[in-house]
Amino acid sequence: MLVADLDAEAGARVAAKLGGEAASHAVDVSQAGQVRDLIERAVREWGGLDVMVNNAGVGVAATTPETDEAEWDRLMDVNLKGTFLGMKYAIPAIRDSGGGSVVNISSVAALVGVPDRAAYSAAKGGILSLTRAAAIDHVAEGVRVNCICPGTVDTPWIGRITAGYPDPQAARAAMEARQPHGRFVTPEEIAAMAAYLASDEAGSVVGAAMIVDGGLTAR
Repeated sequence: MLVADLDAEAGARVAAKLGGEAASHAVDVSQAGQVRDLIERAVREWGGLDVMVNNAGVGVAATTPETDEAEWDRLMDVNLKGTFLGMKYAIPAIRDSGGGSVVNISSVAALVGVPDRAAYSAAKGGILSLTRAAAIDHVAEGVRVNCICPGTVDTPWIGRITAGYPDPQAARAAMEARQPHGRFVTPEEIAAMAAYLASDEAGSVVGAAMIVDGGLTAR
């Protein structure tokens, strides 16, 4: 397993926790050459590529008029372009390795309106549409492409988003309260869904948007 992260130290820590043959690779997913090098390393050192999870993402808490153009560009570069580049280089490698799975991380923001998330919603909606297009393009090649649409997941990203509000604790509480099951989604729950989509048990799951949101979009 190859752990990719912009933060080299963070990636190395995750690889160390995984143990075994896990390794880390520093990469900026918005840079084509770096993503290509990542995939080439995986194929070279592991003899092929079976699964690619495109999980890099950033967020901006703002409405459309409030969104700065530079913030828009950065968010699109990381979230949408980064997913595109991951698929661009991973899909041929997976096909040539005998088939496998691509798992993209979208969001419930691609499915319903979320306040103060204009640019983020646009990028995640793009990931959902790109997932479906690629699923149809490549299923006959043995490459299944799906995405996960998480609700609000309890990660450090929440702290970065709520820090921009006048009362960060109140903002966090409001985000948690909008979850019908009364809590944030855990990273482990998203990881479990990704593991399922990557497995043979999901052999007929193609172009799906798997919602893991505690009931947020069921209202």
